[in-house]
Amino acid sequence: MAIKFIPEPFRIKSVEPLRMLSREDREEKIREANYNLFYLRGEDCYIDLLTDSGTNAMSQDQWAGVMRGDEAYAGASSYYKLIEAGKDIFGYGYIQPVHQGRAGEKVLFPLLLSKDKIAISNMFFDTTRAHVELAGARCIDCTVPEAKQPSVRAPFKGNMDVARLEQIIDEYGPETVGLIVVTITNNSAGGQPVSVQNIRDVAAIAKRYGVPLNIDAARYAENAFFVQRDEPEFKDASIKAIIRETFSYGDTFTISAKKDGIVNMGGLIGVKDADSPLVLKVKTNCISYEGFFTYGGLSGRDLEALAIGLYEGIDKDYLRYRIGQVEYLAARLDDADIAYQSPVGGHGVFVDAAAMFPQIPYAEFPGQVLAIELYKEAGIRTCDIGSYMLGNDPDTGEQLRADFEFTRLAIPRRVYTQAHTDVMADALIAIKQRAGQATRGYRITWEPPILRHFQAHLAPIV
Repeated sequence: MAIKFIPEPFRIKSVEPLRMLSREDREEKIREANYNLFYLRGEDCYIDLLTDSGTNAMSQDQWAGVMRGDEAYAGASSYYKLIEAGKDIFGYGYIQPVHQGRAGEKVLFPLLLSKDKIAISNMFFDTTRAHVELAGARCIDCTVPEAKQPSVRAPFKGNMDVARLEQIIDEYGPETVGLIVVTITNNSAGGQPVSVQNIRDVAAIAKRYGVPLNIDAARYAENAFFVQRDEPEFKDASIKAIIRETFSYGDTFTISAKKDGIVNMGGLIGVKDADSPLVLKVKTNCISYEGFFTYGGLSGRDLEALAIGLYEGIDKDYLRYRIGQVEYLAARLDDADIAYQSPVGGHGVFVDAAAMFPQIPYAEFPGQVLAIELYKEAGIRTCDIGSYMLGNDPDTGEQLRADFEFTRLAIPRRVYTQAHTDVMADALIAIKQRAGQATRGYRITWEPPILRHFQAHLAPIV
C-alpha cells in the first residue's frame, strides 16, 4: 500500500490536556507579557513551538529508565551507561555530561577562547554566540551565500563557506582564531544540514592552521538523516556510521541533548583524545559550574533517560517520521505560497517574515510581528530568529541587521499530531491574508545587556 504521508512509528499511551483561550484572552495575555512570548505561561499556549529543546515526549523505555536511575553522587551506574552510549555513537575518548548545551559551552569555551580572540562558525546560534562573547572573544559567521536566499532550494544550505573561512583566518591571523565551530544542523540558517564533505574541508583548514574544531551538534541525528538522503557517498551508510564519520573530523563537541537525545534535560561535551590535557580542565570547570563530573548537573534518572534517548534518536523509522512531519507543514505552506527557508530543515519551519511583511523594516522586527500574530490567531507560541534575536552591535550599541527575518516554528519530538500541524498551517494562511494591514512593528522599551530576546519588553509602534 502506498502511504501518502509518513505515519507516526508509535502509538499514544498518555495524554496531556490542552486548552484554547479566546482571542480576547490571548490578546490580553500577550499585552501582559510585554509582547515577549517567553513571558507567556505554558498553560496559556495551545500549541507551543517556542523551541524543540527539552519539549519532547519520552518513550516508555525512557520512563522506565527514570525509575532505574542511580542517584549516587559519584560513579553512578547511570553515568557509566551514558558514557558507554556516548562513546559508542560518537566515537570520542572522553564524554562529559552537563545539564544542557549552553552549560557545555560555559565549561568548554573559556578553555579555548579569551579576549582578542575570534571564533568562526557556519552560523552561531544565540546562546553559543553569547558564550563566545562571555569568554571575551568575538563571533564571525561564515555561511554559504545560498543560505541567505530563503527561496533558493539547494542541499546543505547550512554549510560553511570554506573559501571565506580561509580568507578570514588569513585576514586576522591564525594566532587570533581561537576556535572554529560547525553547527549541525545550522539552526540560525533555518535548521539546514551540513554535508560531511563540507566538514572534512573545514577540518582540513583547521588542521593546517592549528585551530581547534568544535562540532555544535544538538541535531546531529537529523543532520545524519539528510546526509544519508542527499549526499551520494553515504546513501548506503547507516545513520550511526554517518554520525561516527561526521564527528571524526572534530576535536571536541558540545551537544544540547534536549533535542536529538529526546529528553527534557541534558547535554554532553566530547573530547576526541581521552589523554588530552583539555580533559582535566573540562572536569575542573564542570566541578565548579555543574557539579561532580560523573553527574554534571544531572540527576541519575536524567542520565539514564539520556542513555536510552541517544539510541532512540538515531532510529531510521523515527527520523523518517520526524522529517516527514516538518515536510508536511512545509507542503501546506507551499500550497498557500507562504515563503520559508527552503528546502525545509529538520526541526521546524522557518517562515520568511520579511516576505510576509515587506512593509515592516528590520528594526521593527517582522519576525517578532509574525510570532505575536500567530499567538493571537491560534494560541501558537513561536519565536523570532532575526534582527530582534541578533541584538545590538557590542561596540556601537546600534541594532544589528540579521541576514534573515524568520519566525521559527520549532516542532517538539513525538508531541503533536497531523491535526495540530494543520492548525499551524491554517493560522499562517489566515495571517497572510491580512498581512498587508500591518503598517508598523514593535519597539523595545527595555532590554538586558546580553541575550535580550529572552527578557526584553516590547510595545507596538503606533
